[in-house]
Amino acid sequence: MKIAVLSRGSGNYSTKRLVEAGKKRGHDMVVINHANCNIDIERNKPGILYKNQVIDDVDAIIPRIGQSITSYGSAVVRQFEMMRVYTSVSSLALVRSRDKFRALQLLARSGVGIPRTVFARQSQEPDSLIDVVGGSPVVIKLLEGTHGIGVVLAETRKAAKSVIQAFYGLGASLLVQEFIEEANGADIRVIVVGDRVAGAFMRKNDEDFRSNLHRGGQSLPVELNKKETNIALKAANTLGLPIAGVDIIRSKRGPLVLEVNSSPGLGGIEKQTGEDIAGEIIDYVVQKAKGKRRKDRIGA
Repeated sequence: MKIAVLSRGSGNYSTKRLVEAGKKRGHDMVVINHANCNIDIERNKPGILYKNQVIDDVDAIIPRIGQSITSYGSAVVRQFEMMRVYTSVSSLALVRSRDKFRALQLLARSGVGIPRTVFARQSQEPDSLIDVVGGSPVVIKLLEGTHGIGVVLAETRKAAKSVIQAFYGLGASLLVQEFIEEANGADIRVIVVGDRVAGAFMRKNDEDFRSNLHRGGQSLPVELNKKETNIALKAANTLGLPIAGVDIIRSKRGPLVLEVNSSPGLGGIEKQTGEDIAGEIIDYVVQKAKGKRRKDRIGA
């Protein structure tokens, strides 16, 4: 089977591991930089051009699309969908998961626990936003931030008002969220593949409340309880992501979902657990792509 990893970084750990795992299983693996794809829109004959060649022999794609290029990347994925190529992340699920507020709305509606959160534009008074989530300290997040960038912990009401007003000055949309003190600067990254948890590890940062490994956090082994396993699976399913990274925080009222990532990094999870997560993803994609081909033949 020919599988394309849509990635702007062929040297990225996750991209390399997916290619390596696919080749080990005898598949033809290619890396396509989706930013350099040209979308050919033609009646009854959708196509994609890459490096002056028509891409028409791919059986499945694994999108690894960054936040900054979500719009164009999702258009490329949509074109592959129109070409009836199986994708591990649908264009709709990709866009849905990248819109932080929309994702939280969908999670809350489905009964998934999340921290108390309010979405704000410039018309709202900072004091009312702080009160809605229970008072200071509060976490303030830019909607476009990734890897902990654009995330601020305001420990006092005065600091929170200053940060909110500064973000307003940038014309930015933001989320104001309750601070879960009992989490002690730690969260849990859960990798979901299909209908099971493929692995999990704890991320903790003693110097910064943001636990992201990109911010200097450390990875630690963790054992999920039944509630944490179920909430991770439900969160991924709610957003339509068969492959996802679900970030969970432990609170007094149970596990709460912070975010669901449509293209989670594999470095931290594989190094901490020793599991072949990339291989499990390849196996899942191959199984689903074969199933799609059978359905297409039946429907032809």
